[in-house]
Amino acid sequence: MTLPPDIANAPFVPETVHKRDIFSETISGHLKGVPDFPVVLRRLDGVPFYARPLAWALARREIKGLRAVRGIEGAPLLIRVDRIGLLRSWTRATPLHLAKPTSADWYRDAKRLLREMRRAGVTHNDIAKPQNWLMTPDGRAAVIDFQLASVHRRRGRLFRVMAREDLRHLLKQKRAYAPDLLTPAEHAMLAQKALLTRIWMATAKPAYNFITRRLMNWSDGEGTEDRIARDGPALRAALMAHPQIADVALATYALPAKGVGLYAFVETPLNTTAVAALAPAPRPELIQTVPALPRGPDGDVREDALHLIAANRLDELQLLMDADPGLAATLRPIVAARLNLTDRSR
Repeated sequence: MTLPPDIANAPFVPETVHKRDIFSETISGHLKGVPDFPVVLRRLDGVPFYARPLAWALARREIKGLRAVRGIEGAPLLIRVDRIGLLRSWTRATPLHLAKPTSADWYRDAKRLLREMRRAGVTHNDIAKPQNWLMTPDGRAAVIDFQLASVHRRRGRLFRVMAREDLRHLLKQKRAYAPDLLTPAEHAMLAQKALLTRIWMATAKPAYNFITRRLMNWSDGEGTEDRIARDGPALRAALMAHPQIADVALATYALPAKGVGLYAFVETPLNTTAVAALAPAPRPELIQTVPALPRGPDGDVREDALHLIAANRLDELQLLMDADPGLAATLRPIVAARLNLTDRSR
């Protein structure tokens, strides 16, 4: 990927907020005058003062990693860094958990990408997450999110171990989506976690989970508690009794650290404060008033789309809207005003 000429200092035009946590805000958009070159801004100027040292430490790690992988096909392109944050290219591709590649070609290209990163002295260290792997429209592999990446001056034992773990984590994706393609040697590698990984799992990972899930509001799972069945009937009855409320749709989402939140989408001209005053206890964690709920041709509410909004799963929402422009027109204002901006389930 190459940077279009004369745009390195062009103003950033924001379009969609993807997530917001204590350490940054991630916003996609484009550069002014270049609408066909999508970019993403990791914004840091709004970080609370107590979180700034760690936020910028993670950002510097990402900056160093992106500079080291510049020119590698499938890696993001760092455009600029300033007091606002860091701006990089946006990769037009489908996350692995949606693409679910079954072709050997994608896995060969993913190995090629890891080899080129290794030659540059870079280990990613966070590609156990399928969200950080992508499949481009032409079937190539790409990778994002270099916040935990390491750039190694020496190719010593630590570098070799971390590079091996990157490969092992790629094989975990292969096992999940194309297990029939695994070779005996790959099965053997999957069965052997590095000593460093075992130590990490036993010692440092609990602290990492506390920071990411409690402080950064990353979610640890979707949960299984049926809040809709338990709290939904009374909530719906109370709200629908008001003459200015046309309809109510409920969805659940993973709360930070643990548990299940209830998200109410209310079709009404009333504001959120007025609707919240009508809701019986236990109230939904989030109430979003909307001008119109999304509906299918049969008139039924598109609960599948609302569940994606509640869970902040923008990649899947985009696929849904691309396939149905009529639905997209109703969804866009709801997506733009959504209330859950935490990172999706990890």
